[in-house]
Amino acid sequence: MTLPASRPEPLNPAHASFAADVRNGLMHAPQKELPSMYLYDEVGSALFEVITVLPEYGVTRSEERLLTRYANEIVEALPADVTVTVAELGSGSGRKTRRILEALCRKRPTSYCPIEISRTALQLCRRELADIERISIVGYERDYLAGLAEVSRQRKNGERLLVLFLGSTIGNFARLAATRFLREIRAMLRPGDTLLLGTDLVKPVATLIAAYDDAIGATAAFNLNLLSRINRELDADFDLHDFEHVARFNPDARSVEMHLRAKRHLHAHVGAARLDIEMQAGETIWTESSHKYHADEIPAIAADAGFTCARQWVEKEWGFAESLLAVA
Repeated sequence: MTLPASRPEPLNPAHASFAADVRNGLMHAPQKELPSMYLYDEVGSALFEVITVLPEYGVTRSEERLLTRYANEIVEALPADVTVTVAELGSGSGRKTRRILEALCRKRPTSYCPIEISRTALQLCRRELADIERISIVGYERDYLAGLAEVSRQRKNGERLLVLFLGSTIGNFARLAATRFLREIRAMLRPGDTLLLGTDLVKPVATLIAAYDDAIGATAAFNLNLLSRINRELDADFDLHDFEHVARFNPDARSVEMHLRAKRHLHAHVGAARLDIEMQAGETIWTESSHKYHADEIPAIAADAGFTCARQWVEKEWGFAESLLAVA
């Protein structure tokens, strides 16, 4: 008796979206690419936490210095005598957010809504911040805009939102895309709401390259883990030994680009994406860009997105800015 051929299990929505993005990105010509958000699975999130403490990578320490020094000023600049709900886009472990939340909770009980596509990051965040007195933490395992839309819908009348977009994550967007993204955030906000935006600033190229290609290879492992994730979750057969991590500076875009470069001519199969690809030796997959800013250009970008830049704080040791954008 001939048994019917077995059918593959249908993908859940998250994996189906992942597979579609991988298929579209690896078919993109002339430059293959993969969305940077997929760098942050459980392994990637853990590797990024390692990166944040490396001597070459000053972004996190610089922002933590700013938030430690100016948390009270930031909170004082928010609308007075109203309940503030904090929604953070891409919370990570939540470590850098602690000072803001502590300053808010000293004034009144505060709801904190971390929004992350990484369940592991949400779990780390809850553990990191649960000891703060008078805080309520409700995590959202969503992409940025879907999570923010849900938080905005659920707030009570008279509540104000403080949206945190820290870590210079806005730098992962190209310039025009960054403005469009800020406009989408603005469309969900009401008068009296605010957005605290972290931006990494322009600095010497050698400093930037070292930050994205560290001596012990943590960033290389972080980048290569994206292929390993595709192997695990999408039934692919990439051989990680066939690739190397590359970081390079694009002066026209003022951005550091991360790529995975093929060391030899290769073929790979991605089962869940129904995709076979071929790569030539030296060909790359573009996985992330990190755009760098000048502090004095932020107010114009904010205005173009419908915000007013109410305050700005700059850390000069590394070169990082926090800008409080207000909705009039």
